[in-house]
Amino acid sequence: MKLWSLFVKYILSIVLVSSVALLSACSPKVGSEDWCTALEEKPKGDWTANEGGDYAKYCVFGAEPE
Repeated sequence: MKLWSLFVKYILSIVLVSSVALLSACSPKVGSEDWCTALEEKPKGDWTANEGGDYAKYCVFGAEPE
């Protein structure tokens, strides 16, 4: 019974770590074409000041992402 409990905890920890790793890799790089598209789909009232500035810099004026 104790061995089964350790096995379940081990599997759950692997699933948790994998989920966090996959979810953190989902956001596109600021200034990329995918980022511009994602921001255009987001309501402008929900943009932060940094997002607005970056959108103007990269998506409107065409600066290259760093």
